Amino acid sequence: MPLILTLVGILTLVFLVAFVRLDTFISFVIVSLGIGLASGMDVVAVGKSIQTGIGGTLGELVLIIGFGAMLGRLVAESGAARRITDVLIGWFGIKNIRWGLALAGFVIGIPLFYNAGFIIVVPLIFTIAASSRLPLMSVAVPMLSALSVAHGYLPPHPSPSAVAGQLHANIGQTLIYGIIVAIPAIIIAGPLFGKTLLNIKASPNRELFNNREVATQNLPGAGISFFVALLPVLLLTTFGPLKNAMPGESFLKTIVTLLAEPYIGMLLSVLVAMYALGIRQGQAMKAITKDMEEAVKAIAPILLVIAGAGALKQVFGDSGTSKYIGSLLADAAIPPLLLGWGIAAFIRVCVGSATVAGLTTVGIVLPLLQSQAIKPELMVLAIGSGSLMFSHINDGGFWLFKEYFNLTIGQTIRTWSLMETIVSIVGLVGVLLLNLVV
Repeated sequence: MPLILTLVGILTLVFLVAFVRLDTFISFVIVSLGIGLASGMDVVAVGKSIQTGIGGTLGELVLIIGFGAMLGRLVAESGAARRITDVLIGWFGIKNIRWGLALAGFVIGIPLFYNAGFIIVVPLIFTIAASSRLPLMSVAVPMLSALSVAHGYLPPHPSPSAVAGQLHANIGQTLIYGIIVAIPAIIIAGPLFGKTLLNIKASPNRELFNNREVATQNLPGAGISFFVALLPVLLLTTFGPLKNAMPGESFLKTIVTLLAEPYIGMLLSVLVAMYALGIRQGQAMKAITKDMEEAVKAIAPILLVIAGAGALKQVFGDSGTSKYIGSLLADAAIPPLLLGWGIAAFIRVCVGSATVAGLTTVGIVLPLLQSQAIKPELMVLAIGSGSLMFSHINDGGFWLFKEYFNLTIGQTIRTWSLMETIVSIVGLVGVLLLNLVV
């Protein structure tokens, strides 16, 4: 019965989100309520479970995602993202332009959420394609594949951060493993796949541009642009291992432990960005604050989706459904990492949202980590790569790509959808290989 309830719940969620077009957060709450009552929980217990799930899931995550959104906004609006791209293109030259764009997309994609990153880099892609006289798709795909990989694999992006939190995975280790897995995924889905798209005809839809233009002479320097964009990575990957290596209790270890906290690293990155990319560039504090307020408004819907998924996960646990499914999955012949990827991929294809796919999968596979020796950081990446599988007409990213590049639906499937599929499959292979050596 719990297995049937889970299946019915997921199908109901797919129906409400994909066909009824009901708000995703409301859909999660309705499905959570239905599963809880059908499992025999009383109304008060279900309500308590939903509230606990929402609060427990958001917790520290609000800080990480909120600061991440602020940082991304400052990097974008200051012109730092454009400076990073210009520098990398200068390094690689026209001959190897696709490799430079892939690296630029990855660096920009770490602090910027996908939609914001997409809006920022598309004008750069159009400019570079025109100046290099290369086919537009062969230039666009390397950069956008890197943005997609960062969105699906790496904290502080919403889905991997939330999944890592629910699986109690170490954020720093997840980031390190994620970068290792991301490199081959970007190479194959980006420059290599991009070279096969020379005959796809695409033209810019310039009516969609409304970015703030920063004059070239007013752009921040290359060094500070790279430093601010990569600062969260530097802090998370440096102080996490350093904290565990320091012996005893001392003031220095206290400081290092504090800096190893993901939300502290994000806060410091935002403060540095406010000064280096804002005040130092001549912006007023009022304008900087306004930019950060707009960034927080933009992530409100994402936080509600994460909250709803947390409610569903808690109901799965409190009703005994997770424990029952865990006992079944523990004896399954399918490797746990492959199973996590497969469930996320299935939900992604049905619902269209990578965030919904990743967070819905967590509640199903969570018992596996308790019954089998699986590194939670690798499960985060398996779920993350699965959540990127075959984006199509039910995904907002599909239409964003189609409209900006003036493509037909068929062309979008041959480019965007296939690129996302490559990212997903290569990510799975990378996680399985990494599992053999860590």
